[in-house]
Amino acid sequence: MAAQDTPQMRVYQIDAPGPIANMKLVTVPRPSETLEKDHILVKVIVAGINPADYKLPELGILSKAKLSYPICPGMDFAGQVVAVGEGVLDIKVGDNVLGRMDPLKWAGSLSEYVVSPYDGVATLPKNVSLDQAGAAGTAALTAYQTIAPYAKAGDKVFINGGSGGTGTYGIQIAKAIGCHVTVSCSTSKAALCKELGADEIIDYKTTNVTAKLREIGPVFSVIVDNVGDSPPDLFSASDAILLPSGHYKFVGGHFSFQMATHLASGLFLPKFLGGVSHKFEAFMTKNSHEDLAQLAKWMGEGKVKTVVDSAFGFEQVYEAFEKLKIGSAAGKIVIHVQENKA
Repeated sequence: MAAQDTPQMRVYQIDAPGPIANMKLVTVPRPSETLEKDHILVKVIVAGINPADYKLPELGILSKAKLSYPICPGMDFAGQVVAVGEGVLDIKVGDNVLGRMDPLKWAGSLSEYVVSPYDGVATLPKNVSLDQAGAAGTAALTAYQTIAPYAKAGDKVFINGGSGGTGTYGIQIAKAIGCHVTVSCSTSKAALCKELGADEIIDYKTTNVTAKLREIGPVFSVIVDNVGDSPPDLFSASDAILLPSGHYKFVGGHFSFQMATHLASGLFLPKFLGGVSHKFEAFMTKNSHEDLAQLAKWMGEGKVKTVVDSAFGFEQVYEAFEKLKIGSAAGKIVIHVQENKA
């Protein structure tokens, strides 16, 4: 086939570490349909964006050590299977799928086509829209992997930051398991968290979150911290909030000097001086076909849905990241990469 006849695709590309605004939309050859045995070629219809998509390139020299530039940003996607490797038996050409690209290993999802290993893809039930699935990957996997292994029906879970991407999935996943869910959120997001199933809401605008949790007592099996520095003393109070066997999962958010001070005292001081016995567990999401399949199943059953804050076209990705960086989105931001003509 002549070079000019090689199928092409559009993809966002960042050539070197720096601000996400440096990315550019370029045309490159489409991936071959001849695949390794456990790989899947997907036509991306919808992609989702996450804070890590802009934070990783902004790490400067550290980013260059972890990523092979040029890179394509984006992790989450939904679309239609174009080809599968010979070892993939339960995902077929033409299936709608949701998926997640590992940013440290693979090209990103802000691309018209992606090649993903099997562990990053799961088939979608027919009643789940691609908009619902396209933004689910990272946030839903993170919520699932920080809650499901550590909580069972009847347990109590506290989610710090219930109205963001990970928090909205976390509420629903904990309820699907059968947990009692307490969340923190702002006054304006309380109705959303209640609608998703939260049993108790602590309004951080009007209430001291840590003091309220201390009042409730050491009853929680899991704390999922999606915020970081608000409240800054959450981890240092964990012995007064968690069961002795409980887990403190730090997903991400902002670090402040005040939070670092509380964290250091909790980790390094003896208990009688303010130290805590629970571990500060910084969480890293891992791709898992089984976990994605469970999430897809729950989505099909109506137990888990994506809260879509807003949608942008493929040429509006810069504007989408500007909105994401403000940090006020309720739920997820999705990108319509291309039409689903099949």
